[in-house]
Amino acid sequence: MEHPQHTLTSFHSPQLSLESREKRDDGARDLPTHNEEKKRGWHIHPAGESGRRGFHPLKFVLICFRSSCTLSKAVNVLWPVVPFAFALHFAKPDYHLLNFILPYIAMVPSANLLGFAGGELANKLPRVIGVMLETTLGSLVELILLIVLVRRGSKNVPVIKAAILGSILANLLLCLGLCFFAGGIRREEQEFHQAISEVANGLMLVAGMGLVLPAIFSSAKSTTDNVVNKVLKISRGTSVILLAAYLVYVWFQMHSHHSMYNDIFESHKDEVEHKDRKKGRLTASEALVAVVMGIICVTFMAIFLVDGIDFIVEERHIKDAFLGLILVPLVEKAAEHITAVDEAWDGHINFALSHVLGSSVQTALLNTPLIVLIGWGIGVPMDLNFEIFDAAVLILAIIVVGNLMRDGKSNYLEGLLCIFVYLIIAISAFYYPNQEIQRGGIPRGDEGERNSIFQVGPGMSSTTH
Repeated sequence: MEHPQHTLTSFHSPQLSLESREKRDDGARDLPTHNEEKKRGWHIHPAGESGRRGFHPLKFVLICFRSSCTLSKAVNVLWPVVPFAFALHFAKPDYHLLNFILPYIAMVPSANLLGFAGGELANKLPRVIGVMLETTLGSLVELILLIVLVRRGSKNVPVIKAAILGSILANLLLCLGLCFFAGGIRREEQEFHQAISEVANGLMLVAGMGLVLPAIFSSAKSTTDNVVNKVLKISRGTSVILLAAYLVYVWFQMHSHHSMYNDIFESHKDEVEHKDRKKGRLTASEALVAVVMGIICVTFMAIFLVDGIDFIVEERHIKDAFLGLILVPLVEKAAEHITAVDEAWDGHINFALSHVLGSSVQTALLNTPLIVLIGWGIGVPMDLNFEIFDAAVLILAIIVVGNLMRDGKSNYLEGLLCIFVYLIIAISAFYYPNQEIQRGGIPRGDEGERNSIFQVGPGMSSTTH
C-alpha cells in the first residue's frame, strides 16, 4: 500500500497502526519484539537480545570463552587451573604454597566468568538498572572473600581491613589510571559527564570520613580505659549510617535522577549496540547459569585462598598490609578492571567510570558495613579501627582522584600519575610491619576463645562479649 506522505498524522493514524499490527502478526512469532515485551510489562533491552531461547551447552561454552573483549578472552586460558586447585586442595593439603598460588590464580577466571555473566544479564535490562546489577555482581567477589575471612575469626581482621582499603585503592588509583591511560593513548582527551564523578567523589569523601574517624578516635584516646568497646560501638553505628547512605544513593541513581543517568548511558547506545551485534549473546537462562557457576567457583577459590593465608604470612613472611592492600584486591577486582579498561579503550569513558567509581562506592558504603555487621552477628569484633597508615592513604587517594577528575577530562598523563601513586603505596605496604597482637585480641594462630574477645591493646585488658 502506497502512502503519499509520511507525515506525523499519517504515521500515527489508526489505519496504519492496524495494518502494521496485521503485518507483524503474519510474520515469524518465535521471539517477541522489543516493543511487544514492553507492553507486557517487561522487556529485554535490544543490546541483550540473543535471538535464542533456553539453554544450548555448546553455544554457552563458546560464548563464555569468547567473553566480552580480547583481554577477558585471554584470561579464560587460565580455566584449567580451577580443577587443579580443587584437586590439589583435597589431595595434597600439605602443599601449602601451591594451595595458595593455584586458588589465587584460579580466582581470576572465576571472577571473570561472574563479571561476564553479570554483563550479559545487565544487557537485558534498562541501562541504569543493568549498570547497577553488573557493578553489584562484580563486587560480589569481594563480599564473598570478606565473608569467608570474617567467618574464620578475629585473627583475619587485619587482613580484612587492609583488603577493604586495598579494594578501594585498586579501583580509585590502579583501575582508574589504566582507564585514563588506555583511553588516552588512542585520543588526545576523553571527556566524561561530571554528574558521575561529582556524585561518586562526594560519596567517597563521606565514606572516607566514616571509615577513618574510628581510627582517629582510637589513636586520640589510646590511653583511655574501655576505648576498645567504644571504638567497636562507633564502628557499628557508623556502619548503619553508611548503609543508609548507600540506599539513598541507589534511590538517587535509579529513581529520583534516573533520567539523568539514563541519558548519560544512552548517549553511547548506538556505538555499543553496533559493536555487540557482532558477538553472540547468552540467553537469559544461560546468563543465570553462568552467574551461579561463577558464584560457586569464586566461593570455593576464596575458601581455599583464605586457608593458605596463615602459611603465607607466617612462613613466607608476607606482610598483612601487602597481602590485604595489594595481593587480594588484584585478583578479586580483576574482572571489573578488565571490563572498565576495555570500555575506556573503546571510548566509552562514562561506562568505565560508572564501573570504577560505582565499585568503590559499593565497597565503602555496602560491603564494608555489611562485614562489620556480620562480624557483630557471629561474635567477631570487626571494627573500623584501621591503621593510621591505611587511613591516611585512603584520604590522600580520594583527594588525588577528586582533583584529577575535577575538569571533566582525562588523558594518559593523569592515568600514569594514578598508577605511579598506586605503586608507591604498594612499595610502602610491602615493608609495613605486621602487628604482634591482632586487634581481634589474639596472636596470629591462637584459636582459643577468639569470638569472645573484643581487643587487646597496650595497657588494656580484654573485654568479653
